[in-house]
Amino acid sequence: MPFSRQTASARGLAIPALACLSLSGCASAGYRLFNPVGPVAFAEWRFTILDVAVMLLIILPVTVMIAVFIWRYRKSRNADYDPTWSHSLGLELLMWGVPFVMVIFLGYNSYKSTMLVNPYGPGALNLANPADEPLQVDVVTTDWQWFFIYPQQGIATIDDLVVPEGRPIRLRLTSTSVTNDFYIPEVAPMIDVMPGMRTMDAFQVNHPGNFEGFSADFSGDGFSWMQFSTRILPQADFDKWVTKTQSAPNQLSYMAFTKLAVPTVNVGAKPAYFTHVPADLFDSVYTAAQQGVVYPVVGEINIPAGTSDYTQGQNGTN
Repeated sequence: MPFSRQTASARGLAIPALACLSLSGCASAGYRLFNPVGPVAFAEWRFTILDVAVMLLIILPVTVMIAVFIWRYRKSRNADYDPTWSHSLGLELLMWGVPFVMVIFLGYNSYKSTMLVNPYGPGALNLANPADEPLQVDVVTTDWQWFFIYPQQGIATIDDLVVPEGRPIRLRLTSTSVTNDFYIPEVAPMIDVMPGMRTMDAFQVNHPGNFEGFSADFSGDGFSWMQFSTRILPQADFDKWVTKTQSAPNQLSYMAFTKLAVPTVNVGAKPAYFTHVPADLFDSVYTAAQQGVVYPVVGEINIPAGTSDYTQGQNGTN
């Protein structure tokens, strides 16, 4: 087929059309970051959108002006040129005043949003009701699993975070080895989880739901499978889950934890549940990491029994 101007025009229209189709396909799957649940996640999303909108008030006009000036003062147009012009008070106020006001606005909103999503005491959480006493959950990352410890209930899970709806959740986080990032896009902001250090995070979800959390910081061979489920249950169902978990056959002392903390690839984030968990297990793991206790890969990486969709290579990689 001979190339024509109509063909070029059709191809030019096809490109944005395909882009729109691809975006619609992604939209049908859902952008998790743009579907916040709970006050902390919603505050983070709202201020992110606001900051982007304010910055676009500068970027878009500047982009348009660049295009206009290129067109208006192109060589072939022979536009007027005044060699004596050197200053315009109006332009100076526009070029410096507007950005200055926007920087002040962005600074104020950055401070306000930081206080609302501050992991050590989020202002977005409503703690005025005494019945909303936060639930404490200790989080320990290993290579490459997530341990969730409920010190008040004496239970723990692997790769299954279960919390009640409508109640603030306080997290203490540490790692046995390398740094990971705790992240639940719809629920909780990203925060580092580091060995020998303690960080905190907090969130709240006011209705039941299921969400996926994961590590957002590459940490070796099993990183791709380092996900965990986040289940938000009604308070009555959460109480039943706690009671059921407290009767689990497996117990988790510190010595038992050290055996489970060896590098393990948990394909599919298969959960495990433990009872008789000491309230100071988190502190014991934190102290051990400070003293230099590590869990190196020795020989073959531990693959849970029944896993058939993981093929180990020469270096323990997929």
